[in-house]
Amino acid sequence: MTTAPRSDAPTLVEDLLLLLFQPTSGTIAGENTLFYVLGGAVLADLALGDHLITADRGRVSGVAGHPPSDDLLRPAWNYLAEKPRGVQTALAAIGPALRKPVLERLVARGDIDEAPRKVLGLFRTTALRDGRTERRARLLADVRQVLVAGAEPRARVAALAALLSASGTLPQFHREIPWTSEVITRAKALERGDWGAGAAAEAVTRTVTATVVNSVIVAVTVLPRS
Repeated sequence: MTTAPRSDAPTLVEDLLLLLFQPTSGTIAGENTLFYVLGGAVLADLALGDHLITADRGRVSGVAGHPPSDDLLRPAWNYLAEKPRGVQTALAAIGPALRKPVLERLVARGDIDEAPRKVLGLFRTTALRDGRTERRARLLADVRQVLVAGAEPRARVAALAALLSASGTLPQFHREIPWTSEVITRAKALERGDWGAGAAAEAVTRTVTATVVNSVIVAVTVLPRS
């Protein structure tokens, strides 16, 4: 399997896909609108790394001369560095190509395992299994601390929890993250960029990320029905 060159640290889109992976069923939550969510994670990662800024009329643009080093993020930056784009346009442009390379990275890291299997005893396919790293459990614990215990998040965890909420899949995590009014309230605050002092992110970063997250919400909840 050929994977995109990576940095040592996982990207936000890798973390999000790993969280959305459901070990008990071997499926990924929110598959029908997954590309919007993964595209949003790439844009949020660019914002957290100061590679993305807002332009006029709610558009976003890549910061000139400041590309990301990771090859998963670079195509999105290249696209947005050409000229400012609407976030919905950017999500539709960059999202569809992300699932395969992101999943390949997770497999290469050992976060998810692939196991061959036969369907109806005839057709060979691949099943996804929980990996050996326990990184998904750690990510889920970080998000739970923020949404359930009310802990002030680091900026990256705030963005991750906001994107998870924006994906519309939080109710599927009810066993680990109870679907309560308090959790919903905290998740909505994170979506708006209200991360608390502990996130230590500049206001512009929170604004760009909140713009991205709310565009994901529109894409996930409105566009599939139109």
